[in-house]
Amino acid sequence: MAETPHAETPLDRPAHAAEDWTVSQDWDRYSAADHAMWDRLFERQARMLPGRVVPEFMAGLDILRMDQPGIPRFDALSDRLMQATGWQVVAVPGLVPDRLFFDHLANRRFPAGRFIRTPSQEDYLEEPDVFHDVFGHVPLLANPVFADYMQAYGQGGLRADGLGAIEKLARLYWYTVEFGLIDTDEGLRLYGAGIVSSNAESHFALEDTSPNRLGFDLQRLMRTRYKIDDFQQSYFVIDSFDQLLRQTVETDFAPLYAALAQQSDLDTDTILPGDRVFTRGTQAYAHKKMQEEPK
Repeated sequence: MAETPHAETPLDRPAHAAEDWTVSQDWDRYSAADHAMWDRLFERQARMLPGRVVPEFMAGLDILRMDQPGIPRFDALSDRLMQATGWQVVAVPGLVPDRLFFDHLANRRFPAGRFIRTPSQEDYLEEPDVFHDVFGHVPLLANPVFADYMQAYGQGGLRADGLGAIEKLARLYWYTVEFGLIDTDEGLRLYGAGIVSSNAESHFALEDTSPNRLGFDLQRLMRTRYKIDDFQQSYFVIDSFDQLLRQTVETDFAPLYAALAQQSDLDTDTILPGDRVFTRGTQAYAHKKMQEEPK
């Protein structure tokens, strides 16, 4: 799991970063241990995800030739992405300011962290690394519909910034791009980057009896808090990427934000009477974690 890729508090631009916070990937500086970490994480996820992840993700891995050993070069990924959907991958030093993050997406640039986690962080880290960003996010950018959704989200983020509504819009990113599920003819499948880049959450989100799995509803989702440091208590299920894109480009968000300002936030485990419930979770995992916390 990882935090949202844009920052909620002001950040100082590193001296080596450009005005748009991009930096060189410095691929030659990766060590043999760095590449071995990538290969280990990739092999584990690539073995486990078929049959669990949406087919468009696996197709993206093929299109981008991400099965080659070692941490991918961003310029090579960008060449292949540009041919597929007009996107490119740019390196950033870490979390970036909100408006810059949205501007990158709006211009079909995906900002990716360039560092790789250490062995002690193999199963959890707070700030997104190159495996989360590139393995988790980039394959779906080769899908035209999802690529359009990501651009539309960036454009919506620029508008939300002017309306003081970034917190609400961040929930849309969290529950779709990071932790989204999709309903297919073969059953529920994963597509969110925070899930597909995490071995443990790939199992938990799809198979565990603990979390709720609820049908996607834009306004309801944007009222819902989320967890940044543990498995989610609720996941939202879209019907298709077309639905996600259509909801984003056809919705007038200004009155939606005004309506949300008059409504209370919902806890992460809430189920409302009007929800479309795929799974009513036991919340056993969350309850156990609460009991284990120091009093």
